[in-house]
Amino acid sequence: MGDSTVTTVEGREEAVLHPVSDDAGRSLLRRLRTPRRPRLWFEILLIAVSYWTYSLIRNAVPEQKAEALRNADWIWRVEHDLGIAVEQSVNHAVNSVTWLIVGMNYYYATLHFVVTLGVLVWLFRYHPGRYAAARTALFATTAVALVGYYLYPLAPPRLMNGGDFVDTVVVHQTWGSMASGDLKNMSNQYAAMPSMHIGWSLWCGLTIFALAKVPWVRVLGLLYPTATLVVIVATANHFWLDAVGGVLCLTFGFTVARLWYGALPYRLPQSVPTVGQPLPAAPR
Repeated sequence: MGDSTVTTVEGREEAVLHPVSDDAGRSLLRRLRTPRRPRLWFEILLIAVSYWTYSLIRNAVPEQKAEALRNADWIWRVEHDLGIAVEQSVNHAVNSVTWLIVGMNYYYATLHFVVTLGVLVWLFRYHPGRYAAARTALFATTAVALVGYYLYPLAPPRLMNGGDFVDTVVVHQTWGSMASGDLKNMSNQYAAMPSMHIGWSLWCGLTIFALAKVPWVRVLGLLYPTATLVVIVATANHFWLDAVGGVLCLTFGFTVARLWYGALPYRLPQSVPTVGQPLPAAPR
């Protein structure tokens, strides 16, 4: 299949070899990089296994308490030097309004998962051509966060020595963060940098803003990561700079998706070809 013949000046035919393996390799890479309709059973299994693996690795990182507390003190000093150390004021102010802080506790504990899964389902159902690339960006964001947890253990503000922060889940006895109250032994207490509440919520917000067609829904997309930032600070679970770490992780995630698929997820076609239709050209 990979050979052809040519006629020389003497009239003899000679075989000319073509690099079939190179063509096959390019064809395989093209197929891998071409968005296809996601399979429900595979995606459910992939998400479940991926989150289980993420949680296992995150909680397996040694709880380096002394180093985590030193890093928290350093972060706190840097924020003071930058004039952005307002976490304690926000924490105390919001904690004084019981209904508000209780709502934020439940927001922190639930929407992180509910909204992210909801956006994934929405992409799966209405944007199958963009789903794989968007999911890849989210997974790459989460994966690189594990590196941050291992290399930079960080205590959240509520666990700082002498920080005078209020652990709002404990004080108000709400079901909330896995890192507080009765569930604290099930989660790594010192994996606060980067904040995946910010990484995931910003992924959700950008996805909704880029793809939703209803204006007020797009506005909600932008408000969601903004509200999440306020919540993680008010509940004393993160510093402002933890949020910066989450943004950097998300940037890495989108870069991975861009390099693999040749375009950002939101610039890919909304639909995918059905069986029997030719595949679109791979993005350049």
